[in-house]
Amino acid sequence: MSTAKFGSETAARWSDEAYADGGRYLAHRAELVRLLGPPLASGDTVLDLACGDAGLAEFLLPHGLRYIGVDASPAMVEAARRRLGDRASIELADLDAFRPESPVAATTVFRALYYARDRVAFFRRVAGFTEQKLVFDLNPRRYALDDVRRELVDAGWPSLTLRPFLVPQTVRVPEPLGRALVAAERVRPLAWTLLRFRFTYLCVASRS
Repeated sequence: MSTAKFGSETAARWSDEAYADGGRYLAHRAELVRLLGPPLASGDTVLDLACGDAGLAEFLLPHGLRYIGVDASPAMVEAARRRLGDRASIELADLDAFRPESPVAATTVFRALYYARDRVAFFRRVAGFTEQKLVFDLNPRRYALDDVRRELVDAGWPSLTLRPFLVPQTVRVPEPLGRALVAAERVRPLAWTLLRFRFTYLCVASRS
């Protein structure tokens, strides 16, 4: 999500207020970042564009992954640096402009893809420094999957893996229901029906 105009107080509370159950939400997101599509291994680097306060890093770093967070908001960058200290690199930059010093295994962009000024150009630029996969979320009620798939192919990402992401963002649900929703992600008819009304896809673009 674009956080460029957020102040320090908002940034400090970002993950707590953006997610009703941040631990469950971000842990599941991180699991799919690691395992969906080409799997990531210890030592691989994840570049997280529009990272906010870098809450996702807390669920990637324990698996031996390196983390680079990028955000356009100075307040968010400050909050992310306070959170992670010297465990990760946090940079102040726009997602349309940042380029890492060396290639990364995976690039992620969550709740912010719609801020790219030119989506195809963004996909193509990320392909230039991402070795394994680009991971992002997509609202199928807002974007046509066929259009996005075609844009990815044009930008050098021939493969697209979709996974319904059914962990609620703004509602905390009981643990048994939470487990049932995650299990339902693999039940295509049910998951696709739910996506007509709510929730998003987690998308993994890769070259294989």
